Amino acid sequence: MSDWWERTIQSLSVSNWRRRIALALSVVTAIVAVYAVVYRWAMGTFENEAVPIYKAVQVVIEALTTAGFGGHAPWSSVQLNFLMLAMNVTGVLLMFLALPIFAVPMLRQAVQSGPPQSSDLSDHVIICSYTARDDVLRKELEEVDVPYVIVDEDPNVVTDLREQEINAIQGDPERVATLRAANAPEAQALVADVDDETNPTVILSAARVNPDLQIVSVVRDHADAPYHRYAGADEVVQARQQLGEALAIRSMRSFSEKLRQVIDVDTDLEITELLVEETSPLVGRTIENASIFDRTGITILGVWVGGKFVVSPDPAMRIEENTILLAAGNHSALEQVEARPLPPHNDDCTRVVVAGYGATGRAVVKALRDEGIDVTTIDLEAQEGVDVVGNVNDPETLAEADIENARAVVLTMDEDSPTIYSSLMIKETAPETEIIARADRSENVWKLYNAGADFVLSLPTVTGEILASLLADSTEILTPQTEFVRTETPAIVGRSLHEVDLRRETGCTVVAAERGDELVTEIGAEFTVEEGDILIAAGSEEATKKFLEFVGERDHEREASPEVY
Repeated sequence: MSDWWERTIQSLSVSNWRRRIALALSVVTAIVAVYAVVYRWAMGTFENEAVPIYKAVQVVIEALTTAGFGGHAPWSSVQLNFLMLAMNVTGVLLMFLALPIFAVPMLRQAVQSGPPQSSDLSDHVIICSYTARDDVLRKELEEVDVPYVIVDEDPNVVTDLREQEINAIQGDPERVATLRAANAPEAQALVADVDDETNPTVILSAARVNPDLQIVSVVRDHADAPYHRYAGADEVVQARQQLGEALAIRSMRSFSEKLRQVIDVDTDLEITELLVEETSPLVGRTIENASIFDRTGITILGVWVGGKFVVSPDPAMRIEENTILLAAGNHSALEQVEARPLPPHNDDCTRVVVAGYGATGRAVVKALRDEGIDVTTIDLEAQEGVDVVGNVNDPETLAEADIENARAVVLTMDEDSPTIYSSLMIKETAPETEIIARADRSENVWKLYNAGADFVLSLPTVTGEILASLLADSTEILTPQTEFVRTETPAIVGRSLHEVDLRRETGCTVVAAERGDELVTEIGAEFTVEEGDILIAAGSEEATKKFLEFVGERDHEREASPEVY
């Protein structure tokens, strides 16, 4: 009980003072109002005396503060005496509650010379130290109710975080004493995210405090990754490389292309991706409240928001600015949606231009060439692997790279300003070429979209999502490596998707079904699989394998004929 009370006090001490005072005043006002109404009624019912409301309020305040009971005392009825006792007890309880909520925190702040330096959390995640990508991580942790504490050496940073009601303590994360103060022995995981040289020291200190602690380290330079593993990291996140791989996968084929290629029936339905820009009336609406989808028969098969792609999103999901919708509908209906359609790539062009040959750019090039994609590289410096040396913002450089005849241009520069400028130039020079861009800062994503970029991933967002996937269970979040699989399903014929629960069993989500010559895109939990149906599902490579095994089992009466894209 004492531990619970201490945690409650600690939580309250982090809260904003204005909110706390407003809440307290609201509660006290409500109590006074209720007691005044009850008292007035009781006086008229049991004492046969009419009492005006202002007099009733006065008596209640006197009773709660134990300052006296005015001219109405004593009361002849038992009911009124018990009511006054209840008011007295309520006043005493309010006083005891005020001590931990106001007095204790105020005393602590009075004797505290700086921000807090310890935490009593348990089964939590320790984040060392604070960066923009940690905002994504902590929000994901909050969604799955995983407690966390940020440890940062800068007292000003910690103070700012605490004012935003973010749990943080001040201390050097390299020191064993700091990690003990963060209650590492009772933590479930630690994220080392200071810099490549400091992280190994943090890892060694964390392993000394708690050998069973799950430790995840964020690496900037992939050459340093082995040393983080040697220090004891369980997972090493190479965000720049993984960001590059995600951008490469996007430049090969969009989600709409993947889905179109797996469909094997003639249909009037178009599958396309729509970018919801800031001026669209869809911004701020939920999918179910955006009436245009119901009115025109458009089905939202997936949503790309921030750093994650969600298949078959919840109808209550709010559409944010720069959300990309994977939609199915007829041509005229899709034209009515106030959103920018992304390049369809219906031609046979496979060449991709990569501008910027740093860690992210090299990862893009490697992933593309591993798939046999023709790549043209641009960089300011002449080095092995660079095809065109020059400034990507120079029209002559873009002309030499022949961007007009490229499927896509992937911008992987380390700074956002030249990336934004390049997006403007390329959109004007080659409007049919898809622009895929890396953002170094999350707050610049909207600028890139407004400048003409068709698909943007920010490094902080991707890093935060990767960390969240390692530390929190988020099975509904799918990566850019999402595959679409098409197969017969003999094992689940006659059963509804609710009964089968494919998402829980396999990690895949059914997005459409081929039923005869018809493509069914409105797939709900009540959808029942019929003989001859072919389901189209989405998931990771591992999930699609589980899906094929799960739906294809029925005494091997016939073989499924899966197609994966």
